[in-house]
Order: sequence, then C-alpha cells, then structure tokens
Amino acid sequence: MSRYLGPKLKISRRLGKLPGLTTKTSNKINRPGKAGNLNSETNKKQTEYGIRLEEKQKLKFNYGLTESQLYRYVKEARRRQGVTGLILLQLLEMRLDSLCFALGYGKSIIQARQLVNHGHITINKKTVNIPSFQCRLNDIIGIKEKNSSRKLVENIIKYSPIMSIPSHLQFDNSKLEARILDYCDRNDISLELDELLVIEHYSRR
Repeated sequence: MSRYLGPKLKISRRLGKLPGLTTKTSNKINRPGKAGNLNSETNKKQTEYGIRLEEKQKLKFNYGLTESQLYRYVKEARRRQGVTGLILLQLLEMRLDSLCFALGYGKSIIQARQLVNHGHITINKKTVNIPSFQCRLNDIIGIKEKNSSRKLVENIIKYSPIMSIPSHLQFDNSKLEARILDYCDRNDISLELDELLVIEHYSRR
C-alpha cells in the first residue's frame, strides 16, 4: 500500500491535528463526508474497532508511513523490552526524516523527507538520503557542506513552526547540526494520540 498523496486538510479534519502532516487548518467544522446536520450521522457512537483504527490512522498519516511500514515498527516495538507504546513512538522519532522535522528542517515531515531524499542531510558528516534511516544515540545530524544546502535549510528554519528543540537533541545553531543525546520522552511528542490503542489494534489482527 502506497503513501497517501491526497488533500492533507481533509485528513486533519477527520483525525485532528497532525503536526507531521501539515500545520494548516481548515475553516470547515464538519468532518469530511459529514456536511450538513451535526446532530445525526456525526453523533453516532464509534465502535471500539473504529476508535482503535482512527488512532492507528493518526500515526500512519502523521509520519507518512505505509501500512506495511507501520506494522513492521509495531512488531519491532513488541520485540524490545519496555513499554511497547512508547518504544513504538521512539522508533518513529528516531527516523531521520522525523528528527529533521523536530529540528525545524521542514514545516512537515514530508518536507523534511524531501530534504533527505535530495541529499542535503548528513549523519556523522556522511550524506544519507534514506528518510527511514534509523539514527542512533550520539549520531550527529548536519547539513551537507554546500552553500545551496545550507541556505535552503536556513530559509526553512526561518519559517519553521517548531518553537523549541526537544531536550533529547543538542542543537548547535552556528553549525546547524544536532547530536542525539537520548531517546525522546512522551512529552516531547506533540501528536495527540493514544498509542496503546494502536498496539491493541495490531494485536487483534
């Protein structure tokens, strides 16, 4: 199953705020497909399956993943010791495109992914063009030593919606690079989500 390439506002109206997908907001009140009467169809109680599915969709669209990619991350999170839901989020946040977004290198994870794809990002001084690259503790994320790459990233940061760098990342503003000090805490993730419902969704497959 391929990644979603359709209207982003339609997804955010249905699932709520997804900072990794888009920072834009819609003026429309109703969820997609629910125009008109707010007191009839929209107030139907969701099933437990529907609630779990919606939480899974939030994660999938926020990080721009395919269904098979997300399932692989869930399986890996289950394999590791610890709180499975938090481990799942930490795995996703350690993707190179997610870290670039957290550093303000993109207005969305999609834009950050494009920077990686086009070879503007380095890990430990070596160019890495794989957005799903799983970074490790003490890795240094930087910008390719090329004027065009630096100017591009500087311009993006200038208009980035990121208000502050997460505490697990040590950012050097003069070099536009960051060291990964630790795994993220749950509070570092702005996505409103019940990750345990995502784990439960896949446990019932």
